[in-house]
Amino acid sequence: MSALMEILARNRAGAGVGLPAWCTAHPETLAAVLSCYRGDAAPVLVEATCNQVNQEGGYTGMTPAGFRRFLEGIAAAEGVAAGRIILGGDHLGPNPWRAMAAEQAMDRARAMVAAYVEAGFSKIHLDASMPCGGEVLPEEVMAERAADLALVAERAAGGRALAYVIGTEVPVPGGETAVVDHLAVTAPAAVARVVELHRAAFARRGLGSVMERVAAVVVQPGVDFGNAQVVGFDPARAQGLRAAVPGLGGPVYEAHSTDYQEGAALRALVQGHFGILKVGPELTFAFRQAVFALERLAGLMGLPSGVEAALVAAMRAEPADWRAYVEPGPEEARMMIYGLSDRVRYYWPKPGVQAALRALFAAIRAADPAPGLVAQVTGGRVGPVDAARLPETIIRRMVGDVVARYRQATGE
Repeated sequence: MSALMEILARNRAGAGVGLPAWCTAHPETLAAVLSCYRGDAAPVLVEATCNQVNQEGGYTGMTPAGFRRFLEGIAAAEGVAAGRIILGGDHLGPNPWRAMAAEQAMDRARAMVAAYVEAGFSKIHLDASMPCGGEVLPEEVMAERAADLALVAERAAGGRALAYVIGTEVPVPGGETAVVDHLAVTAPAAVARVVELHRAAFARRGLGSVMERVAAVVVQPGVDFGNAQVVGFDPARAQGLRAAVPGLGGPVYEAHSTDYQEGAALRALVQGHFGILKVGPELTFAFRQAVFALERLAGLMGLPSGVEAALVAAMRAEPADWRAYVEPGPEEARMMIYGLSDRVRYYWPKPGVQAALRALFAAIRAADPAPGLVAQVTGGRVGPVDAARLPETIIRRMVGDVVARYRQATGE
């Protein structure tokens, strides 16, 4: 049994354990996450999404094989063995090509799933819930398409046992684009229907035994976030989901968009059979906080710095990645930078932003700031200050706080 399946089996049995899923392709943030695992032997689940990484490059420019090389290079630098990493593919289906006719989009999706599996990804979220070419898409067709993708995955695996996630009732990836007035928790009957539709579709393709490796179902437990709000978890509203797990025949739940939930809420999710907690924007939000703390430190020492200005310039020049998430008006200038959806993460690779970052880090290292100044910009933390490693130290402290909250909640 794989480490993932073993943990989820324990969760199903009531052990109150789970696994965080780190959903980011940002190199410094991933390095900070992986550094938190250096002193133990726990598995590390890192996920890439269909829009982010695919056979055509996605918005990161990486194929699945390229993402694996990229991640394993960071892990090696952080002293984390590649064998500990569980690679997950999220929302694998026709979403990147949904403007096409359905069969064209599904052909691309099949090629993507094969590329993920051939690259060594072992946790596969099959998500064919998105209508293609303006079609109306019933649940039965979603399940049939997911089963088609499972058949592709099994053939590409060459006998390697994959773990699958099914289910389509997910929050908006990356955070809501508007204030959420009402958030419905998935009904237990709806979960049972999703599982049964997939079970029947899998069986029609000779994949009946593969359903035993469906590790989790994505449902809405009542958590979400937007640029200016966090919808906290209320365990009482999800009691029906918790009680329904024994009747599902194997899988537990996967929770998306758990970013910014309090530790107690994350713990309650795990105890409610949400064995996988996915977090993404909060990680790069913490990276941004660390960089701006360093910029504040530069200001205290009279050093020039232009990171925030470079980010604003890049975001104004290319607004497509943030415009839908930020309401126009007097708060726009602040929310485009400080909003919880962290649309800033799309702009770190821009050449002007990278140049400003390098200049900031070099200035901080050369200035050798006093411990009291460092404490002032990092929330009062006082400790040894190694100027040569100070930017990395502050980044790892702030990202590490997020990692620690999730690891504690999942029983690691």
